[in-house]
Amino acid sequence: MSTMTVLYALVAAGLFGCGLYMVLSRNLVRLLLGLSLVSTAVNLVVFQVGRFRSTQPPLIPEGADRLRDSADPLPQALILTAIVIGFALTVMLAVLALRAWRGHGTLASDKIRSAEQLGDPFADEAGDGR
Repeated sequence: MSTMTVLYALVAAGLFGCGLYMVLSRNLVRLLLGLSLVSTAVNLVVFQVGRFRSTQPPLIPEGADRLRDSADPLPQALILTAIVIGFALTVMLAVLALRAWRGHGTLASDKIRSAEQLGDPFADEAGDGR
């Protein structure tokens, strides 16, 4: 095992631990940043699992019918897709946090009680118990 493998593992573990700590917070902004850190840690793990076998780009040379020793493009494509999805999730959660702050004046999730004020969704409106 190389030094860089251990370094990647430690950085990914640190990012994941910090992200999990922030996700467990009751503040919506910390939750948002924590999810971004966890997503980054997972991307780093996928990047490390993909392993570098060669620095040659994954292009088939002229006259050849297959790739020989080249970088595996699948982990790179997965990470790129995960980055785009993670960015969309971050933007959507940021909009929800902004809406919660404008509507309730706070970002503490335990103080936002608007759904509880609507009442029990399973309560029978007619009151006959069916």
